[in-house]
Amino acid sequence: MAENQEDVVEFEHCGTSHSERQSHHSEKVKQALTSRLNRIEGQIRGIKGLIEKDTYCDDVITQISAVQSALNSFSKVLLEAHLKSCVTEKIQAGELEVVDELLVTIQRLMKK
Repeated sequence: MAENQEDVVEFEHCGTSHSERQSHHSEKVKQALTSRLNRIEGQIRGIKGLIEKDTYCDDVITQISAVQSALNSFSKVLLEAHLKSCVTEKIQAGELEVVDELLVTIQRLMKK
């Protein structure tokens, strides 16, 4: 999927407290992510409609592939935000265990 204007967003920093596990994204970032999720949600509803209409399986599988691609794209944007804010801050604070956490996250993403 080609990048559009909403894909290019600036990220705010995440909290670095051990007990605090929240991201702190700007409203612009949240809106961009939410917009992507809304489109994906629409695609999922579309697939449900295809099933209800007894659409040919290959056509449904093609739509499923499009949803998987959209989710992968969403994950990349979110991972970028995480790297540029949360991970960077934790490394700068000497919390190097975040690297192991990141490796596990990347492994989960790559299984798909």
